[in-house]
Formats: sequence, structure tokens, C-alpha cells
Amino acid sequence: MNILVTGITGYVGSRLTPRLVREGHRVRGFTRHPGRVELGIPVATGDAVTGIGLDHALRDIDVAYFLIHSMEPSSNGAFDVRERAAAENFSRAALEAGVRRIVYLGGLVPAQGPASLHLASRLEVENTLLDAVPDSVAFRASIVIGARSRAFRFLVHLVERLPVLAVPAWRTKVTQPLDERDVIEVLARAATSDAVGGESLDIGGPDIVSYGELIDRIRHHMLVSRPTISFKRLTVTPIASRISALIAGEDHALVGPLMESLGEDLLPRDDRAVKLLGVRLHSLDAAIERALREWEAAERLIAR
Repeated sequence: MNILVTGITGYVGSRLTPRLVREGHRVRGFTRHPGRVELGIPVATGDAVTGIGLDHALRDIDVAYFLIHSMEPSSNGAFDVRERAAAENFSRAALEAGVRRIVYLGGLVPAQGPASLHLASRLEVENTLLDAVPDSVAFRASIVIGARSRAFRFLVHLVERLPVLAVPAWRTKVTQPLDERDVIEVLARAATSDAVGGESLDIGGPDIVSYGELIDRIRHHMLVSRPTISFKRLTVTPIASRISALIAGEDHALVGPLMESLGEDLLPRDDRAVKLLGVRLHSLDAAIERALREWEAAERLIAR
């Protein structure tokens, strides 16, 4: 099968591509920065936001993975505007090229609907792609636990750099963090499964935890002791998110929108995705331990 992976230099795209190649698929990458690709596959150069290069990239493609997110700073407008443009351009080009399926990875949405611009944009992209190519599938994922996951790295850096963990009011909100291996497994199987065409599916791990419990689990596996102070009235404000980003050494333009999503429970609507695709899930503890082990193999964890 001929497959296009956009966001090939990103976290998920770079992990998914080797898996697809091992399955025997003919994989092509799509990126603005071809020099950064070290996966040994053909790469098409272009930009989904402007539409440049999409027609060439999608030529003769059966399945296309849309793994583009536009949260980095840019002169081309706010991230939601760029994401909308990318989705619309990609949908048009995929339809014209005769692509059979688009596979999209977004984020979980609260039961009452998107509570942040970040999640609202993800939902708009999902609808745009599904409307364009009916046999497509959209996945809404919880926090991914992996050594290169930005959300996971943000939490690890907070544990590393704060001698006292000040946990805001959102500590009680719950979600189902997901092992990186399970995300890749779901995405890889979605290329060929007849069971998921036209679906919008949620994926979360087997453990339901509050964000406070998630931080504590990470601290436990890092083998560090951190006293915790809970602030019932401290919420995710723009100032609080900027301070947290500064402490964690992360770009606020990237983690700020993510933090806006922490004010609500983020739980899967059901577990149909893993059942339809026959995926067995790793526990949260197994996911954290593996992610930290891979992290330490590449760079030092200050707190250990």
C-alpha cells in the first residue's frame, strides 16, 4: 500500500513511519524540512498551510496520515487559523488525488464540548477531513506517555525543577493517559482495517487517573520525593501557564494551549477503537517506566 505520512519530522510521525515500513508499505514523507528526515524513505517537500507541494506528495497515495499541528509561533496567523487552512488544503488535494483514506490524530474532547481553542481547532480539523474523504478515520487521543511526548516531558520537567509541587485546582480532573506504543499500534492498524472507515474514535489507556495522580506516578517512577501543596483556587490562567512553561523550560506557545485543556475531565467516549482494531493496552505504570528509561538512554534526568 502507498502511504503518505505528514508531520514526518514530528514525534508521532517519526515513530509511526518505521512501523509502517516494517509492515511492507511503501511510505513517503511530507515536510517543510526534508533535511531533518533520517528514516531512509522518499520525502516530498511542501507546506500544508499554503498548500504548496500537496498535489505532488499525494500522487498515487492510498492512505494519508494527517499528523500536522500548527501550535508553534508563526507569522501566518494564530494556530487555529493555520490548522484550518492546512486541513482544507489537504482535504482538497487528497480528494483530487483519489486518496482512499485519511487517518487523523487529534485530542480528546470534554463531554460537554471543546473547552479550549486548542481542542476546538482539533475538532474542526477532524470534521474537515472526514467530510472530504468519507472512508477516513479520526482518533482522539488522551495524553501520550513517551520520551518525546511534549505533554509528558512538560510534566517530567515540572517534577525535576520544583522542590515543592504546587498543584492547581485542575489536579482533580481525570483522564486516561496512553502508552506511546499503543498509539502507534492503533494508527498503524488503521491503514488497512475495514472496521474503522468513516469513524471518529477515542483512544485512552486502561488507567483512569487525575492529573494530580499522574504527576505523583511520574514522581514515583523518577524515584524522587517532592512535597505537594494543593491550591483549590489556582486555575489554568494565562499567567499560570506562562509561569509553568518557564519553569519547565518549554515554549509557552506550544504548552499554553495544552494547559488550557486541563480544566475539564478528558475521558474517552468508549473503547470501540481498541476493540475494532484488536489492540491490547499497556498499563500507565509500564508506559511511564518505559518512557523514562528511553529518556535516560538519550539524556540525563536531573532529578535522578
